[in-house]
Amino acid sequence: MMSPVAARLLLLACLALPLYGVEKVRNRGYRKDPDAEKYGSCMQGPAGTPGRDGNPGANGIPGTPGIPGRDGLKGEKGECISEIFEEPWRPNYKQCAWNSLNYGIDLGKVADCTFTKLRSDSALRVLFSGSLRLKCKSACCQRWYFTFNGAECTGPLPIESIIYLDQGSPELNSTINIHRTSSVEGLCEGVKAGLVDVAVWVGTCADYPRGDASTGWNSVSRIIIEELPK
Repeated sequence: MMSPVAARLLLLACLALPLYGVEKVRNRGYRKDPDAEKYGSCMQGPAGTPGRDGNPGANGIPGTPGIPGRDGLKGEKGECISEIFEEPWRPNYKQCAWNSLNYGIDLGKVADCTFTKLRSDSALRVLFSGSLRLKCKSACCQRWYFTFNGAECTGPLPIESIIYLDQGSPELNSTINIHRTSSVEGLCEGVKAGLVDVAVWVGTCADYPRGDASTGWNSVSRIIIEELPK
Protein backbone atom coordinates (compact mmCIF):
# COMPACT_ATOMS: atom_id res chain seq x y z
CA MET A 1 0.00 0.00 0.00
CA MET A 2 1.37 3.53 -1.07
CA SER A 3 2.41 5.86 1.68
CA PRO A 4 0.78 9.25 1.97
CA VAL A 5 4.03 11.13 0.92
CA ALA A 6 4.45 9.09 -2.25
CA ALA A 7 0.85 9.64 -3.16
CA ARG A 8 1.32 13.41 -2.91
CA LEU A 9 4.42 13.40 -5.11
CA LEU A 10 2.64 11.39 -7.78
CA LEU A 11 -0.23 13.84 -7.76
CA LEU A 12 2.09 16.84 -8.22
CA ALA A 13 3.85 15.16 -11.14
CA CYS A 14 0.56 14.50 -12.90
CA LEU A 15 -0.44 18.13 -12.55
CA ALA A 16 2.96 19.52 -13.81
CA LEU A 17 3.27 17.49 -17.07
CA PRO A 18 0.29 19.07 -18.90
CA LEU A 19 1.52 22.57 -18.02
CA TYR A 20 4.99 21.80 -19.50
CA GLY A 21 3.46 20.65 -22.80
CA VAL A 22 1.32 23.74 -23.08
CA GLU A 23 4.40 25.98 -22.53
CA LYS A 24 6.32 24.17 -25.31
CA VAL A 25 3.48 24.65 -27.73
CA ARG A 26 3.19 28.30 -26.78
CA ASN A 27 6.94 28.93 -27.28
CA ARG A 28 6.87 27.19 -30.67
CA GLY A 29 4.06 29.44 -31.86
CA TYR A 30 6.05 32.61 -31.14
CA ARG A 31 9.25 31.61 -33.01
CA LYS A 32 10.45 34.32 -35.48
CA ASP A 33 10.11 33.52 -39.18
CA PRO A 34 12.70 35.29 -41.40
CA ASP A 35 10.35 35.44 -44.38
CA ALA A 36 7.61 36.89 -42.21
CA GLU A 37 10.00 39.59 -41.00
CA LYS A 38 10.94 40.45 -44.62
CA TYR A 39 7.51 40.41 -46.22
CA GLY A 40 5.19 40.56 -43.26
CA SER A 41 2.74 37.90 -42.71
CA CYS A 42 1.84 37.69 -46.50
CA MET A 43 3.77 36.55 -49.60
CA GLN A 44 5.27 39.24 -51.89
CA GLY A 45 3.11 40.03 -54.89
CA PRO A 46 4.23 41.11 -58.48
CA ALA A 47 5.86 44.56 -58.98
CA GLY A 48 3.50 47.38 -59.73
CA THR A 49 3.54 49.72 -62.80
CA PRO A 50 6.23 52.49 -62.44
CA GLY A 51 4.72 55.83 -61.57
CA ARG A 52 5.06 58.93 -63.87
CA ASP A 53 7.60 61.68 -63.29
CA GLY A 54 6.62 64.27 -60.79
CA ASN A 55 6.14 67.98 -61.56
CA PRO A 56 9.34 70.13 -61.58
CA GLY A 57 10.08 71.64 -58.26
CA ALA A 58 10.21 75.39 -57.64
CA ASN A 59 13.54 77.24 -57.79
CA GLY A 60 15.36 77.31 -54.54
CA ILE A 61 16.42 80.41 -52.68
CA PRO A 62 19.62 81.92 -54.22
CA GLY A 63 22.72 81.20 -52.25
CA THR A 64 24.94 83.82 -50.75
CA PRO A 65 27.69 85.28 -53.06
CA GLY A 66 31.04 83.58 -52.86
CA ILE A 67 34.29 85.15 -51.78
CA PRO A 68 35.91 87.18 -54.66
CA GLY A 69 38.93 85.48 -56.20
CA ARG A 70 42.40 87.01 -56.09
CA ASP A 71 43.87 88.95 -59.02
CA GLY A 72 45.54 86.90 -61.75
CA LEU A 73 49.13 87.20 -62.92
CA LYS A 74 50.01 90.22 -65.08
CA GLY A 75 50.02 89.35 -68.79
CA GLU A 76 52.75 90.14 -71.28
CA LYS A 77 52.68 93.40 -73.21
CA GLY A 78 50.91 92.99 -76.54
CA GLU A 79 52.07 94.23 -79.91
CA CYS A 80 50.44 97.23 -81.51
CA ILE A 81 49.36 96.40 -85.05
CA SER A 82 48.12 99.20 -87.25
CA GLU A 83 46.29 98.25 -90.38
CA ILE A 84 46.78 100.39 -93.45
CA PHE A 85 44.07 100.19 -96.03
CA GLU A 86 45.27 101.37 -99.41
CA GLU A 87 43.31 101.79 -102.57
CA PRO A 88 44.11 99.21 -105.24
CA TRP A 89 46.63 100.32 -107.84
CA ARG A 90 45.14 101.57 -111.06
CA PRO A 91 47.03 102.09 -114.34
CA ASN A 92 48.15 105.63 -115.12
CA TYR A 93 49.88 106.30 -118.43
CA LYS A 94 49.99 108.79 -121.29
CA GLN A 95 51.36 108.98 -124.84
CA CYS A 96 52.27 112.04 -126.89
CA ALA A 97 53.08 111.50 -130.58
CA TRP A 98 54.24 113.64 -133.51
CA ASN A 99 54.29 112.92 -137.22
CA SER A 100 57.49 114.02 -138.99
CA LEU A 101 58.86 116.11 -136.12
CA ASN A 102 61.90 117.05 -138.27
CA TYR A 103 63.64 118.97 -135.48
CA GLY A 104 67.16 119.93 -136.51
CA ILE A 105 68.47 121.71 -133.39
CA ASP A 106 71.74 120.60 -131.83
CA LEU A 107 71.16 122.02 -128.33
CA GLY A 108 67.81 122.41 -126.53
CA LYS A 109 64.37 120.92 -125.98
CA VAL A 110 63.09 118.62 -128.71
CA ALA A 111 59.62 117.72 -127.44
CA ASP A 112 57.65 117.57 -124.18
CA CYS A 113 54.57 115.87 -122.74
CA THR A 114 52.69 116.93 -119.59
CA PHE A 115 51.74 114.12 -117.20
CA THR A 116 49.71 114.00 -113.94
CA LYS A 117 51.48 111.85 -111.37
CA LEU A 118 49.08 110.48 -108.75
CA ARG A 119 51.47 109.39 -105.99
CA SER A 120 54.81 110.58 -104.65
CA ASP A 121 56.02 107.07 -103.71
CA SER A 122 55.73 105.76 -107.28
CA ALA A 123 58.19 105.69 -110.18
CA LEU A 124 57.90 107.03 -113.72
CA ARG A 125 58.80 104.90 -116.72
CA VAL A 126 59.51 107.04 -119.78
CA LEU A 127 60.23 106.18 -123.39
CA PHE A 128 61.12 108.29 -126.40
CA SER A 129 61.08 106.55 -129.77
CA GLY A 130 62.01 108.33 -132.99
CA SER A 131 64.55 108.86 -135.74
CA LEU A 132 67.96 110.20 -134.62
CA ARG A 133 70.90 111.33 -136.73
CA LEU A 134 74.36 112.82 -136.19
CA LYS A 135 76.62 114.24 -138.92
CA CYS A 136 80.09 115.78 -138.73
CA LYS A 137 83.43 115.87 -140.62
CA SER A 138 85.49 115.21 -137.48
CA ALA A 139 84.79 113.14 -134.36
CA CYS A 140 81.63 114.33 -132.57
CA CYS A 141 79.04 113.16 -130.04
CA GLN A 142 75.44 114.16 -129.26
CA ARG A 143 73.29 113.18 -126.28
CA TRP A 144 69.48 112.82 -126.06
CA TYR A 145 68.07 112.83 -122.50
CA PHE A 146 64.92 113.26 -120.40
CA THR A 147 64.09 116.02 -117.93
CA PHE A 148 61.31 116.16 -115.29
CA ASN A 149 60.10 119.69 -114.58
CA GLY A 150 63.31 120.98 -116.16
CA ALA A 151 65.75 118.78 -114.19
CA GLU A 152 67.39 115.50 -115.13
CA CYS A 153 66.54 112.38 -113.16
CA THR A 154 68.55 111.75 -109.99
CA GLY A 155 66.71 108.67 -108.78
CA PRO A 156 68.99 106.97 -109.38
CA LEU A 157 70.69 108.39 -112.54
CA PRO A 158 69.91 110.38 -115.71
CA ILE A 159 67.96 108.75 -118.55
CA GLU A 160 69.92 109.20 -121.80
CA SER A 161 71.17 107.84 -125.12
CA ILE A 162 74.17 108.99 -127.16
CA ILE A 163 75.42 108.82 -130.74
CA TYR A 164 79.12 109.05 -131.40
CA LEU A 165 80.61 109.54 -134.86
CA ASP A 166 84.33 108.99 -135.41
CA GLN A 167 86.50 110.96 -137.80
CA GLY A 168 86.30 109.27 -141.17
CA SER A 169 88.84 109.00 -143.91
CA PRO A 170 88.54 111.03 -147.16
CA GLU A 171 87.90 107.81 -149.04
CA LEU A 172 84.85 106.92 -146.89
CA ASN A 173 83.48 110.49 -146.74
CA SER A 174 82.87 111.24 -143.06
CA THR A 175 79.87 113.47 -143.84
CA ILE A 176 77.54 110.48 -144.23
CA ASN A 177 73.89 111.22 -143.38
CA ILE A 178 72.18 108.19 -141.75
CA HIS A 179 68.85 108.50 -139.86
CA ARG A 180 67.93 105.56 -137.60
CA THR A 181 64.92 105.00 -135.36
CA SER A 182 66.30 104.84 -131.83
CA SER A 183 64.95 104.99 -128.28
CA VAL A 184 65.68 106.71 -124.98
CA GLU A 185 64.17 104.79 -122.10
CA GLY A 186 64.43 104.51 -118.31
CA LEU A 187 62.81 104.53 -114.87
CA CYS A 188 62.94 107.57 -112.59
CA GLU A 189 62.11 107.65 -108.87
CA GLY A 190 61.70 110.57 -106.50
CA VAL A 191 59.38 112.68 -108.67
CA LYS A 192 56.65 114.27 -106.54
CA ALA A 193 52.96 113.82 -107.25
CA GLY A 194 51.17 116.39 -109.37
CA LEU A 195 51.68 117.90 -112.79
CA VAL A 196 55.03 116.84 -114.32
CA ASP A 197 56.55 118.31 -117.49
CA VAL A 198 58.39 115.41 -119.15
CA ALA A 199 60.69 116.57 -121.96
CA VAL A 200 63.34 115.21 -124.35
CA TRP A 201 66.42 117.34 -124.92
CA VAL A 202 69.49 117.14 -127.15
CA GLY A 203 72.93 118.27 -126.07
CA THR A 204 76.63 117.52 -126.26
CA CYS A 205 78.61 114.70 -124.68
CA ALA A 206 81.36 115.47 -122.17
CA ASP A 207 84.80 116.21 -123.74
CA TYR A 208 83.54 115.85 -127.32
CA PRO A 209 82.54 118.59 -129.79
CA ARG A 210 78.99 118.73 -131.01
CA GLY A 211 77.91 117.70 -134.46
CA ASP A 212 74.93 118.28 -136.71
CA ALA A 213 71.98 116.54 -134.94
CA SER A 214 68.51 115.75 -136.26
CA THR A 215 65.47 114.30 -134.45
CA GLY A 216 62.25 112.79 -135.85
CA TRP A 217 62.98 113.03 -139.55
CA ASN A 218 60.25 111.82 -141.88
CA SER A 219 58.68 109.42 -139.29
CA VAL A 220 56.52 109.26 -136.18
CA SER A 221 58.11 110.18 -132.85
CA ARG A 222 56.47 109.49 -129.49
CA ILE A 223 56.90 109.90 -125.74
CA ILE A 224 55.24 107.29 -123.49
CA ILE A 225 54.94 107.94 -119.73
CA GLU A 226 53.72 105.35 -117.20
CA GLU A 227 53.41 105.56 -113.42
CA LEU A 228 54.49 102.36 -111.65
CA PRO A 229 54.26 101.22 -108.00
CA LYS A 230 57.56 100.84 -106.15
